[in-house]
Amino acid sequence: MQHDKYISIREAAYKANMQLPKLGLVLFTFGNASAADHQLGVFAIKPSGVPYEDLSPEKMVIVDFDGKTIDGKLHPSSDTKTHAVLYKHWPKVGGIVHTHSTYATAWAQTQLDIPIFGTTHADHNTVDIPCAPPMTDEMIRGDYEHQTGFQIMNCLSEKKLSYEEVEMILVGNHAPFTWGKTCDKAVYNSAVLESIAEMAFLTKQIRPDAPRLKDSLIKKHFERKHGPDSYYGQ
Repeated sequence: MQHDKYISIREAAYKANMQLPKLGLVLFTFGNASAADHQLGVFAIKPSGVPYEDLSPEKMVIVDFDGKTIDGKLHPSSDTKTHAVLYKHWPKVGGIVHTHSTYATAWAQTQLDIPIFGTTHADHNTVDIPCAPPMTDEMIRGDYEHQTGFQIMNCLSEKKLSYEEVEMILVGNHAPFTWGKTCDKAVYNSAVLESIAEMAFLTKQIRPDAPRLKDSLIKKHFERKHGPDSYYGQ
């Protein structure tokens, strides 16, 4: 029986998951979105291997921050433990999205950060989009999906980046993860990342030695959207 207290995160997770194929970010059952309630210490996530057209809010699985299923009849996404680790350590994150979108995944497969070439990138990040190094053999032999969460956190820590400032990452040889204060923001970040990844790829094709965006333009574009005196939007 569905518990009333989980309805809002079930609906948020469902809506987020349904956005992924609409935005061209997933194929078949690749990818997943989740929505968290930090007060309850749980999140709702897509069930594993269920086609998007067969989803409903009721089919979202409720899981705690240790990756244990609390409510739901289906098996949660195979990436559930990664989401659980991130929610457990990141109290200000309300939604997480994982896709295998084409351009972001291609960059992940190169093991390279996505360079900040233009103002579209700078509107959302002041740094290159980080690519976490491939997991060690020891971590792979362990609890793989659980370790992926630490792979993400370790990369941000090593690069001295905050999860509140950088809401997207590539996992080396794997694919992208994005997050945000809300599920909607995590989906938005996933679409933005794919667009930036495509633009960066085309930039390198046109000019392999394309220069990075200069610092003054990075600062201007980021701060006009996110700074104390931002003036973008209504």
